[in-house]
Amino acid sequence: MMKNTRNYLGSKLVENGIITERQLEEALVLQEENSKKDGKGLLGQALVQMGYCTEDDIARIMARKTGATFVSLRESPIDMTAANLITPEIANRYNAMPIGFEKNKLLVAMLNPSDIIAVDDLRLITGYDIQPAIVADSELRAAINQFVTSGSIIESEEAAAEEEDADQDMADAASEKPAVQLANQIFNQSVKAGASDVHIEPHEKKLMVRFRIDGVLHEIMQQPSRLHASLVSRIKVMASMDIAERRIPQDGRITMKIDGKTIDVRVASLPTAYGEKLTLRLLNRSDRLITLSELGFPDMQLKKYNDIMRLPYGFVLITGPTGSGKSTTLYATLAKLNSPDKNIITLEDPIERRMDGINQVQASSRAGMTFASGLRSILRNDPDIIMVGEIRDRETARIAVESALTGHFVLSTLHTNNSSGAVTRLADMGVEPYLTASSLVGIIAQRLVRVLCKECKTSYDISRGELIANAPDFPSEHGQESVTLFRPNGCIHCNNTGYRGRKAIYELLVVTEEIQKMILNRSSARDIELKAIDEGMVTLRQDAYKKVKQGITSMEEIVRVIV
Repeated sequence: MMKNTRNYLGSKLVENGIITERQLEEALVLQEENSKKDGKGLLGQALVQMGYCTEDDIARIMARKTGATFVSLRESPIDMTAANLITPEIANRYNAMPIGFEKNKLLVAMLNPSDIIAVDDLRLITGYDIQPAIVADSELRAAINQFVTSGSIIESEEAAAEEEDADQDMADAASEKPAVQLANQIFNQSVKAGASDVHIEPHEKKLMVRFRIDGVLHEIMQQPSRLHASLVSRIKVMASMDIAERRIPQDGRITMKIDGKTIDVRVASLPTAYGEKLTLRLLNRSDRLITLSELGFPDMQLKKYNDIMRLPYGFVLITGPTGSGKSTTLYATLAKLNSPDKNIITLEDPIERRMDGINQVQASSRAGMTFASGLRSILRNDPDIIMVGEIRDRETARIAVESALTGHFVLSTLHTNNSSGAVTRLADMGVEPYLTASSLVGIIAQRLVRVLCKECKTSYDISRGELIANAPDFPSEHGQESVTLFRPNGCIHCNNTGYRGRKAIYELLVVTEEIQKMILNRSSARDIELKAIDEGMVTLRQDAYKKVKQGITSMEEIVRVIV
């Protein structure tokens, strides 16, 4: 940036009361130092680095100077219809991104809105008159980066034509360019967004694509319904599924490389009124295994869990609803237990993650390998540690419990709302209390909560009275009149959701002698829970409130996740 531009920026920021003369002088000194380091030394960069103003403040001032429109991508999401008028290569070349339409003009966010040549080129490429816009530099870089990674779709004339007859060769349809482009865009964009699932859903007049990001579904795009058949066929071909069969559900698997990452995709089709719905489950094989502490296990509870893991035998249950991270906790536990002197065998349906040094067995009811029969076979293979993906029936539960009693360390999952509820669930399945009391050594209950985006989360003060009215058991210090909490805001870095990533909240119930007696006496889940709390158990709600106080998540998220 030239000196006169720096002077303009600095003087205008002072004029508008955004910074003081002293702050400007300090920033000019830092700018000079930065210039010596990297040869760039931008004043705006120095001001933001020192916390004297925001990128939005700078963008607003520069928009007035150039006559461009200021836009915040946090408040105005990008219109993908506009974005797809150019290719990722052009976006990179001109450092520009179409973000919407304004009075029949194409609104283009540009790093340099005064670049007349770039404006003229974009007008010729898109066929629209260009209205330059200025956004915060980091927002523009993030938007272009997302766009370049996801790729853009430019429909050919063939795609715009009417659909062929219903009995056309579906294999040919699957190789049509628009279908290939759209499939590639969906895969690339989902990996970039960190989606765990992709839903491709046909409706009467449109094709809808939704991503599950951090446990919540978001609508990502809508496409003409005419693209549905060819897109579904394309993905089914990739997943080695039968493209001619559209009346019964099917399963398939795809392994692909995106941005150097190996991605495993499980594909499931489901016939609906308007055609086949596809659900894609994505797993990044290149991701390292996350540790228990990184998952969010509190230090005190983790110490107790480590003590349980050192036991030579016993039964450990991990409970929670679908999508609460039980499998991730199981894998993190296995990684901790994995050593050359241990024979670890798992029985899973399906095997979600392959681990070195562990014998993983795929359960398959079609082949006659149920959890119960597979577990019996595993016991004949001299295991030290057994992991059963899920306790689904009485027979599996009983074999797992008896395995723990005969000198094995057994890990499994169960669908219950809290840790104490697992005891009564086992009883409901027909496992005798004396077996449960003798084998069970620990129960973990967990949920996943979204983590507030560090770039845009905002703090607010809430009075103690208002807080207690909404959350009577929220921990607050005596005499404290107000509590500082954080709430989501939304920015380009978090796709305007206010959250990036997830952490688990945990409840660990250690089965002590007193709790063993209560299990034998068939005490209720509530009585067992109260006893565990007396013995020092931190409940799900207490762990959640702790993470709220630390600014990791929000009260709104806790209300969404915990009943």
